[in-house]
Amino acid sequence: MVQSFQRPTARKIPLKKDRFQDEARFLRSWLERPLTVGAVTPSGKILARTMAAYVDPRIPGPVIELGPGTGPVTDALIRRGVAQDRLVLIEYNPEFCQLLKRRFPKATIIQGDAYDLKETLSGILKEPGAATVSSLPLFTKPMDQRLELLETAQAMMHPGAPFIQFTYAVVPPIPARSDSYSARASNRIWRNLPPARVWVYNKVTNP
Repeated sequence: MVQSFQRPTARKIPLKKDRFQDEARFLRSWLERPLTVGAVTPSGKILARTMAAYVDPRIPGPVIELGPGTGPVTDALIRRGVAQDRLVLIEYNPEFCQLLKRRFPKATIIQGDAYDLKETLSGILKEPGAATVSSLPLFTKPMDQRLELLETAQAMMHPGAPFIQFTYAVVPPIPARSDSYSARASNRIWRNLPPARVWVYNKVTNP
């Protein structure tokens, strides 16, 4: 487990060299572990902003990010208005964890299994989460494991808080129809490579 609680430092906008290095890291990681990396390249800016747009920074509590990689969605969340020290980042790749620690020194960074969310976040969350933002490759997992991840994340958040997931597929990564949650999708983001869509799942709460 890697956690950082350092004093804030100025966040520099990555240079083109950094972006090329991030793409190289992603490609190398994907080639080594294709089933654990959600993409061949980092999420594009438009996709990252679209995901962050579904997070309301006014809602209190931590924002949990699953599979942040090199941090493009993390950066979009901060630009959205989410304080860096509210971010809880769960990343499986140790190299990405060290990179995230340098880029987001005030965030809580955990090297662990996002699919075993309850165990990975044991003792970490002090209050219900405001949102969960996921870049995990859900289609590499059986449906029962995807549903279990959604249910576990929802149990850790405020009632009705969003679970936000992107996908390159034309079908939702978790079924859109359910009695226990509602689902809605963004327009397809054609300018992302490859084109992607964001799905948002909210637990149905009894009145």
